[in-house]
Amino acid sequence: MASEGTDARAHGPGTTNRDSGAAAAAEAARPVGGETVRIDSWIWSVRLVKTRSMGATACRGGHVKVNGERVKPAYSVRVGDEVRLRQAGGHERIVIVKRLIRKRVGAPVAAECYIDNSPPPPPREATAPAGIRDRGTGRPTKRDRRDLERLRGFGGTGGS
Repeated sequence: MASEGTDARAHGPGTTNRDSGAAAAAEAARPVGGETVRIDSWIWSVRLVKTRSMGATACRGGHVKVNGERVKPAYSVRVGDEVRLRQAGGHERIVIVKRLIRKRVGAPVAAECYIDNSPPPPPREATAPAGIRDRGTGRPTKRDRRDLERLRGFGGTGGS
């Protein structure tokens, strides 16, 4: 017990052992020397995508841009680069690289590795689902189906 109190005081006022553990994890995840970090690995390690393979797929699909240019998964990212990642639903994340890390770390530590300049997502009311029918209204008629298709952008002017 006495060692815990002295240990907490050694880190300074207001810091805990957990804070120093997170900082140590971030330091351990940093690249060594002149080692570089791939863009697919970096966006995975800072938790912008769920898996590294999803990051590589996003790069190959043209959904990742660094400083305005589409990049391949093996592109080496540097501190100060602007990374734009288009996610599902059309939402775009815009981040500036603050720190390079090569391993996945906890969310609070990962948030310290970039500056988030993303626009706020639209409110849920603004994105109303198209063509939701009330439960129990039965099977849609031909007119209802054509209206739904027109609303979703599939149908033409109608009639032949």
